Amino acid sequence: MDNDWMAEGLCNDRPPSLFFPSDGVGVEVAKRICAECPVKDPCREYALENRIDHGVWGATSERERRRILRSRRLAAEAKA
Repeated sequence: MDNDWMAEGLCNDRPPSLFFPSDGVGVEVAKRICAECPVKDPCREYALENRIDHGVWGATSERERRRILRSRRLAAEAKA
């Protein structure tokens, strides 16, 4: 996967710790920043493809990414 999109992320000029919060409030703050990001979709897909299970990526929390992966897996199984 091409990672050139990373240079365009709104997270580039913010501390990394902002996107790896330890509480729900921090997750919501990071998700609000990501929601406006022009590269949130490739960011989310990167995290999903690489099974990144920490932090906020592409406006999704760890829990949300687990749900997406589970949903995709179930959809693939249903097709098979």
